Amino acid sequence: MADLQQLVDALSELTVLEAAELVKMLEGKWGVSAAAPAAAVAVAGSVAAAEPEEEKTEFDVILENHGPKKIDVIKVVRQLTNLGLKEAKEMAETAGAKVLEGVSKGAANDAKAKLEEAGATVKIA
Repeated sequence: MADLQQLVDALSELTVLEAAELVKMLEGKWGVSAAAPAAAVAVAGSVAAAEPEEEKTEFDVILENHGPKKIDVIKVVRQLTNLGLKEAKEMAETAGAKVLEGVSKGAANDAKAKLEEAGATVKIA
């Protein structure tokens, strides 16, 4: 029989994502469900909340409103995205349009500053 302490030690080193994948694999192999009663889920939820959250490394720059200087905003959108005039105009006129996706924090802040300088309302998500 396997050394149970070694098994416990090995399982303790798993990340949350690896543990979730292990649960799925075991459910499939054994044909069972690992769903816990409501009380146990509440306790597990509070434990999960205590774990540190991974720092976000990719950001989206979202154009909320082009503001009073639409032409200036279109110019900045073209600089940031290399889109054509028509596509940049459509993006500037679309509330909630993602100007940049999955960029670094520095690039997102730089793009936000340029768009806000042109008169747009921008958020980083």
